[in-house]
Amino acid sequence: MKDLTPKKEDLDPIEIASRDEIQALQLVRLKWSLRHAYENVPHYKKSFDAAGVHPDDLKQLSDLSKFPFTVKTDLRDNYPFGMFAVPREKVARIHASSGTTGKPTVVGYTAKDIDTWAEVMARSIRASGTRPGDVVHVAYGYGLFTGGLGAHYGAERLGATVVPASGGMTARQVTLIEDFQAQTIMVTPSYMLSILDEYRAQGLDPRRSPLQVGIFGAEPWTNAMRAEIEDAFDMHAVDIYGLSEVMGPGVANECVETKDGLHIWEDHFYPEIIDPETGEVLPDGEMGELVFTSLTKEAFPIVRYRTRDLTRLLPGTARSMRRMEKITGRSDDMMILRGVNVFPTQIEEQILTVDGLAPHFQIELTQEGRMDAMTIHVEMESLEAGEEVRLAACRQLGERIKDVVGVTVRVHAADPGSVARSQGKAVRIVDKRVKQ
Repeated sequence: MKDLTPKKEDLDPIEIASRDEIQALQLVRLKWSLRHAYENVPHYKKSFDAAGVHPDDLKQLSDLSKFPFTVKTDLRDNYPFGMFAVPREKVARIHASSGTTGKPTVVGYTAKDIDTWAEVMARSIRASGTRPGDVVHVAYGYGLFTGGLGAHYGAERLGATVVPASGGMTARQVTLIEDFQAQTIMVTPSYMLSILDEYRAQGLDPRRSPLQVGIFGAEPWTNAMRAEIEDAFDMHAVDIYGLSEVMGPGVANECVETKDGLHIWEDHFYPEIIDPETGEVLPDGEMGELVFTSLTKEAFPIVRYRTRDLTRLLPGTARSMRRMEKITGRSDDMMILRGVNVFPTQIEEQILTVDGLAPHFQIELTQEGRMDAMTIHVEMESLEAGEEVRLAACRQLGERIKDVVGVTVRVHAADPGSVARSQGKAVRIVDKRVKQ
């Protein structure tokens, strides 16, 4: 793979500023953001008052722990525009979640917010190894989902040539990548595996593709999947993180030269790690739930938003800003099977160790009497695999999951292409248990 380390002179000065400089800026911006939310969003005034805190109580960064959390139900309860801190007429754009588990969460952006978003996305794309003038193939979905437009504006801000492919039509994705000679692709990691399958189906060698950088986000993925993609395409695979409630993609990004966790753009987003059960703030280095407070957002300030993503904070390496480890899972995606906590990423890691299995999978949860059961649906890499090979792969995977994860599962291996594909976030868990 080509060395794509950015030149130091191309970085924003704040990326390599001292920790003292970063924290001084954070304190100024945090004071502004808390006051902005308190004075302009009725929900925050009510919640701050109920907790007995006022923006003036923030004297140092650690004082943020005195303020109440914001959760997704707060956003849904204030649907559609109750969380906006500016008049609706000042909102330049609206994005929203799909609303598959209830009312959608609606977020808004002023023109300045969109400018800030483009800035942090450009920073993220540059950190990934992309340069001005490169062709960036955006295969995230466009529309109310923040992925496509966030990537698009960031790549344009960097000075790249953008191909707004969006999702779907996988054969056409390959054609566009090859014809337009895209150096960078931005897409969910699960859909990248579908693009890899399509390369092979067309008889093309993915290692000869023009791609040098893949920027993957919107769902948890493992270092084992990184190795799979990097080896298949001879390209760098880096992680990007964000969520619409905080901004969209571009809250944090891995640096191509280290790939050792995602540097959080702390001049715009203040991170905390908390104990998911108690809400207590944990010190850097301890695993817990990621919480974000926006520092510069105008239309939709967010205070101590519980992301449900599980990670830990680490010191900066390639940049001065702190890193977050790759997301290991979500506190609300965690499955409890006979008393054992299980995350889809743990299952994925074991699948990638078994020869003959493709990296596509789905977890089915069922009830047998009073007991929960888990079936892992996987697929073989080759149609030529005989029954003995399939049974051996299933047995090996089941044993590895039992040994490493600590649960007994069934494994069903079917033909290539049999596991449901997604053009966006992969649906990893199908829960058929009877809800009590």
